[in-house]
Amino acid sequence: MKGNFSIGVMTDSFKKPFFEALGKAEEVGAQGIQLYAVDGENVYTAFDDERVKAVTEALKEHGLVVSAVCGDFGGHGFYSEKENEWKIPASKQVALLAKKLGSSVVTTHIGCVPEDKTSPEYILMRDACRDMGDYAASIGVTFAIETGPEKAETLADFIRDVGSKGIGVNLDPANLVMVTGDDPVKAVYTLRDFIVHTHAKDGIMIKQTDPKIIYDFFAEGGIEDLRMSDYFLELPLGEGKVDFDAYLAALEDIGYHGFLTIERECGADPYADIKKAADFLRSKINK
Repeated sequence: MKGNFSIGVMTDSFKKPFFEALGKAEEVGAQGIQLYAVDGENVYTAFDDERVKAVTEALKEHGLVVSAVCGDFGGHGFYSEKENEWKIPASKQVALLAKKLGSSVVTTHIGCVPEDKTSPEYILMRDACRDMGDYAASIGVTFAIETGPEKAETLADFIRDVGSKGIGVNLDPANLVMVTGDDPVKAVYTLRDFIVHTHAKDGIMIKQTDPKIIYDFFAEGGIEDLRMSDYFLELPLGEGKVDFDAYLAALEDIGYHGFLTIERECGADPYADIKKAADFLRSKINK
């Protein structure tokens, strides 16, 4: 399979200072990077004109572009009216930053989409996404909801309900495998109209549970007696349950020709794992 894909990396996955991580991204042969902009050295509020210029020049020096900006502010997504008062305008600022850096995608988690469309949480999430999506579309950016907390069918239905051209999907196949038990290949076809970015990640589910329990764990910074390793395990590409041959073929089939951005959230040697992932993807793309 010769897929017209580009390989990206999340710079934070290297666990190095940002400008050093750009060099590492070039070394592994990436064409782009995903930049984390909600805290740390690249927090969106730090990007004055000088910072934008410095990052843009460094990207050019290393032959890289920004595949996406991560604008995930954590917590319980957009469930809370009080939190939405600051999260929505902050998310819009991240979208504007993405535009300045030459990217058209902001990835984020929005929380677990409730099954009950009349619930206050659902309505808050829908209205927040519509507000953010309409703003993003007005500047040529898409807020890409990351897969994981719900089945692909539920997410697709939610996005149609939102009804904004500025809302899309960041398809993370490992999240589907590890948390919901959904099939990434089927998800590609279910979400085909909305996919604007993907993560290249792998893993296994050990024991199934309510996805909301998992995402509440992350939102609240830890729950006693709940160990994530009891439920799922992230693994290097090719060592988990994501069928990358079938998955990449499905992406090719729907006409997706964007980034496969490597995300490695654990591991003793991040650089080795990321290089292995990049080599793995190239071996699949160039078949």
